[in-house]
Amino acid sequence: MIPNAYEAASRGPWKQEHIERYLPLVKRIAGRLAISLPPHVDEDDIVGYGVFGLLDALERFEAARGFKFETYASIRIRGAMIDGLRTMDWVPHSARQKVKRIQDGFTELEYRLGRAVTVEEVAELLQIEIKEVEATLAQAQILTLTSFDETVDNEGDYSGTPLNLLVDQEAQEAYQAVEKEEQKQILAVAVEKLPDKEKLVVALYYQEELTLKEIAAILKLSESRISQLHSQAILRLRGRLSRQKKNLF
Repeated sequence: MIPNAYEAASRGPWKQEHIERYLPLVKRIAGRLAISLPPHVDEDDIVGYGVFGLLDALERFEAARGFKFETYASIRIRGAMIDGLRTMDWVPHSARQKVKRIQDGFTELEYRLGRAVTVEEVAELLQIEIKEVEATLAQAQILTLTSFDETVDNEGDYSGTPLNLLVDQEAQEAYQAVEKEEQKQILAVAVEKLPDKEKLVVALYYQEELTLKEIAAILKLSESRISQLHSQAILRLRGRLSRQKKNLF
């Protein structure tokens, strides 16, 4: 049972005022995060987690640091939502293994054929039913929470990977600048090779910053179909980047 985040605002009238002011920001972040969530997850629950993140941002924000509050709050809100979702832990280890197998299937077959492959082709390669691949892609949605907006852009409090906590940032600054630019170039090439619908979903989500509902309305597809296309795109991109990384070493 998720606590009622709105009740937390009773700690002071000024917080109630700020929550009402920034609630649209919380709802928009929840709407964007919904692209990586299974259909049974209630968006109101995600908003609830986000309000706790907003309260945390109100407590911790220091204007003297030079950040806009909206920028700082967005990081805290999204982080609180992800932390809350992870406590649900509805993706068992066996499901994660299936997702990895499907990802490897996409990667192997696309490398072999030199083009984007279909779900049917991956099912044939792995000798499993198409419905099993589609079901696994649905489970993979939650695993795309830490996707390319975190792993490529390592700015802000949520740096994306544990590795960033172990690296001397000052000593690595010049190297990381070059590496980040190389990652962007590799990612851009990988995105261009996506099937048209997946490429469009990626562009609308990551470049135009639209929500799941907005993308579904534009493409005239169901929200569940948009989520599936997003999951497939992320699996393809992760597989291609992983293979590219292996080829460099």
